[in-house]
Amino acid sequence: MLEERTIIDTQVAIVGAGPAGLMLSHLLYRAGIDNVVVEKRSHDEIANTHRAGILEAGTVQMLAETGVDGRVLSHGHEHEGTVLRFEGESRRIDFHKLVGHSVWLYPQNEVFVDLAAARERDGGDVRWEVTDTEVRDLTTEQPTVLCTTKEGEKLEIRSRLLVGADGSKGICKRQIPQDVRTDNFIEYPFAWFGILCEAPPSAPELIYANSQYGFALISQRSDTVQRMYFQCDPNENVDDWDDERIWTELQRRIDGPDGLQLQRGPIFDKTVLPFRSYVCEPLRYGNMFLVGDAGHTVPPTGAKGLNLAFCDVRVLAPAIIEFFGSGDERGLAGYSAKALDRIWKAQNFSYWVTNLMHIQPGENPFNMKRRRGEFETVTNSTYGSGYFAESYTGWQDRT
Repeated sequence: MLEERTIIDTQVAIVGAGPAGLMLSHLLYRAGIDNVVVEKRSHDEIANTHRAGILEAGTVQMLAETGVDGRVLSHGHEHEGTVLRFEGESRRIDFHKLVGHSVWLYPQNEVFVDLAAARERDGGDVRWEVTDTEVRDLTTEQPTVLCTTKEGEKLEIRSRLLVGADGSKGICKRQIPQDVRTDNFIEYPFAWFGILCEAPPSAPELIYANSQYGFALISQRSDTVQRMYFQCDPNENVDDWDDERIWTELQRRIDGPDGLQLQRGPIFDKTVLPFRSYVCEPLRYGNMFLVGDAGHTVPPTGAKGLNLAFCDVRVLAPAIIEFFGSGDERGLAGYSAKALDRIWKAQNFSYWVTNLMHIQPGENPFNMKRRRGEFETVTNSTYGSGYFAESYTGWQDRT
């Protein structure tokens, strides 16, 4: 006996209501394109998941100029540069002077809150906490999502196009047959031990620090909450680290003749973040398109994860709008290649800056001294600093 399902017809079905899925849904709504979003997590679970918080200028522009909300400008903090610190010596990379652009400190969970509020404000169809999600018929003109709502209603969402925005552990990319899909992947031999603490900022901008003890990142979240990381073994147990041990480890990695001291406070969150890079090729299969972490992940060193996801949306949304507006499929046909061009640039930058700033297990003195030479090349050259600044702020479109 066949299951009885409620049929929903829409133009675009989106699996995943993280920032990428919600931004795409928002842009399509503004263009008059009907769409339905399904998400296995609850709104509160995503809103309370702390993620990276550096936004490129293009990402800020998408939020501020498309009617999402102005909180990114009123509550975020503009950073016109960042600091690279080697063996206790700090050198600032001035983004604004070098490339005329800034980045913004604004946590990813706040981006999500703003987007979810915009979809609710505009009457968007977003189904939270669905289960038993399946995607089918991807190579037909009616790709379909099957799922069960949190109330127990079984849905069959029939669409013309389907978008996988369901993250690195999602189901969508796994529907691309293995003889079609190439999984490009590396895993780094270290991780980040991350903390959130109640304290004032230790510096006005991010500090990327390299020392003989390993890497540390001194970041911020707000005027009262700070985010900091230090390089650790991927198998590190957070329960082995009390507050005093954590602060001692962070301080020794940024110690230097300038006497820089961290602002300390109670630590209320501890986590270990593995370091991986992944790219799925292609990002299209039939009438399914992948965006964000569903198609690629980067280590957080280069601050590219959320920004790359928004770049995918910036390519895919106009292609979908053109398809439904005029029937022109050229944008959809070129989506994967166009998005991958930027993805591989970001992978290269993330890989490079990760290896510049971290100590490899068993590293010998030659490599440590060679890295110092690279630091000098980057920070003492307008061209070297310019490459870092342009890559970090996001290769602004030259159109």
